[in-house]
Amino acid sequence: MAWLLGLVPDTTPLRRSRDYRVLALGATLSGLGSNAVLVALPFQVFVVTHSAALVGLIGAAELLPAALVGLFGGAVADRVDRRRLLLVGALGLLLSDGALAILTFTTGHPPVWLIFALAASLAAWGALEQLSFGSMVASLTGEWLRSALSLNAAIGQGTAIVGPGLGGLMIGTTGVGSVYVVDGLTVVVTIFAALTMEAHRPRGDKVDEPILASVVAGLRFVRSDNAMLGSFVIDLFAMTFGMPRALFVVLSLRVFHSGAAGAGLLYACVAAGATLATLTTGWVAGARWLGRITIAMVIVWGTAIAAAGFLSSLAAASVLFAIAGAADSVSAICRITIAQLLAPDTMRGRVTALHGLIVTGGVRLGDIESGLVASLTSASFSVVSGGAACVASVGVVVLAFPKLAAFDAQELPVAAAP
Repeated sequence: MAWLLGLVPDTTPLRRSRDYRVLALGATLSGLGSNAVLVALPFQVFVVTHSAALVGLIGAAELLPAALVGLFGGAVADRVDRRRLLLVGALGLLLSDGALAILTFTTGHPPVWLIFALAASLAAWGALEQLSFGSMVASLTGEWLRSALSLNAAIGQGTAIVGPGLGGLMIGTTGVGSVYVVDGLTVVVTIFAALTMEAHRPRGDKVDEPILASVVAGLRFVRSDNAMLGSFVIDLFAMTFGMPRALFVVLSLRVFHSGAAGAGLLYACVAAGATLATLTTGWVAGARWLGRITIAMVIVWGTAIAAAGFLSSLAAASVLFAIAGAADSVSAICRITIAQLLAPDTMRGRVTALHGLIVTGGVRLGDIESGLVASLTSASFSVVSGGAACVASVGVVVLAFPKLAAFDAQELPVAAAP
């Protein structure tokens, strides 16, 4: 029984830190809303245009604002009170969701360019909210950092199960506009947390360099560490080639013939597997060879995605997507742990932002890649070829970044308690 309990993520950070506890609650509710929107946006665009390519290009609209926030927001987070950035991001999400809801309710089918513009706005404010929270976790949890990162992954994956299913259900019953209303309301707890928690400025020497120089310093820091950079690159390849998120609506409507509910199920199955894996990753807090685990999990991810593309059964494909989600969850925990262990607090905002940029940017590049390939061939071929390319890219990363496989967490000092 003791070994079984050891698999479960440690909840000590929630008990020890009030601010982390409130932020985790806010992240849970906000995650539910944002994952519901993951179904609403492509569904709305596909219903209006009937174009898989345009569904994929939602990712292109989101990529630039998310990238700019990732580059410059992290540099700002390393020099100001991070809770203020959290508040700004939450308020921006509230306003963007409100605009989408009003347009949907008043026009029925808003112009596609307006949907794209507001999707870009959601991406920018969401990136700011996430990097603000991520840059505060280490100093809020101290020696329990690795446990907190596992809890964060559990929250993220859990909301990714319920959110898409909730989005698909709401679209089928109350319409797309209601999804945007709910997403806007979910940030209220995050706003409360930002207003009530203690000031959270970076510890260490104050950053006085110009903002652009600070951005460049963050890029140099990541580039200087072969293991950290390798963990970023392998995720970028995995998401760009192996994430068929933009095709879930197309697959559901054209291959599996299961409507909006089927699309929600596909999103939820990836997250279901990820959550099951996350809830048994207490062992990661003491794992030594995090880089090797990451490499193995990316291979499993790509293989499962490619195999799912051959299937015409929603149930069978859902199982493979769940396996892929489980592998990605373990990989994600290992990658963010590597980044947080290697980054000093004065650099943590930029490292967190760049990691978030790689994660969200890779997913959106994957939207573009999968949508364009599907428009030229078929949705099924796009899924198969993307998974195969993901597996092939692992070999390139292993050769280019040998220190990723050699990364030894036991050689690093334990973070100080908050």
